[in-house]
Amino acid sequence: MNKTFSLFAIAASLIALPSYGANSVASINGVPITEAQLSRAVQQSGLPDSPQLRAVMKTQLIARELFRQEASKKKELATSAETKAAIAEARDNAMIQQYIRAAIKPNPITDAQIKARFDDIVASLGELEYKPRLILAQDAAAAASLLEKLKAGADFANLARESSKAPSAKRAGELEWVSFKAPLVEGKTQSYPLPLAEAIVKLPAGAVSAEPVVVNGQHYILKVDEVRPTTVPKYEQVKDTIRQLLEQQEIERATAALVAGLLKNAKIQQ
Repeated sequence: MNKTFSLFAIAASLIALPSYGANSVASINGVPITEAQLSRAVQQSGLPDSPQLRAVMKTQLIARELFRQEASKKKELATSAETKAAIAEARDNAMIQQYIRAAIKPNPITDAQIKARFDDIVASLGELEYKPRLILAQDAAAAASLLEKLKAGADFANLARESSKAPSAKRAGELEWVSFKAPLVEGKTQSYPLPLAEAIVKLPAGAVSAEPVVVNGQHYILKVDEVRPTTVPKYEQVKDTIRQLLEQQEIERATAALVAGLLKNAKIQQ
């Protein structure tokens, strides 16, 4: 679902549906929509649960069921190659997800691991932290052109939004606050390539890099919006976030181990 409410939100406010039993939230030509279906749709939306969201999702489920009922009247749709392929793919996906849930065995994350990661993070911080923006140019010529525009007074954020090839383009090039422990050492620069980290710490607040920073053939232009003393959060404030991060990393590790085992015993031709 799109993160913004669709036109169904308007329709939801106009439809008042009665309750259809303890486990149903609506009935469309005798076909019930259950509370479980509605809850699953809300969860899959990725939005915070609320009465308004449930009304919107219920209306979408009603529309979906109306579409399904109309489509079922056209017998050729049920037997088309496209429908059969979609059914087979859905079946395979369901089987795969069930297998993955049963086969992947991530190790539990301990409080000691969380505290150790917190200590590592704190130890990696410097005295100052920086709020950078970044433009990844198409090539050297594009980088030179962008620098000329910036020198002529163009807005960095607008250029980043329009021209950057980095994922941060949709945020006008904005990156998260970052701090680097001095001296800067390769592999200990908060996942930044060393040349970028070196360029960031040399820029005062509001300044733009005078030349492109070249990393593996890619041309970056940097700006530092703000510089401030590093603030170290309290352990209790961030331990849940660190736990989630470690749990995700452990799931990725367990998944990679499972795939490696399957590859080892498989005969694959490419």
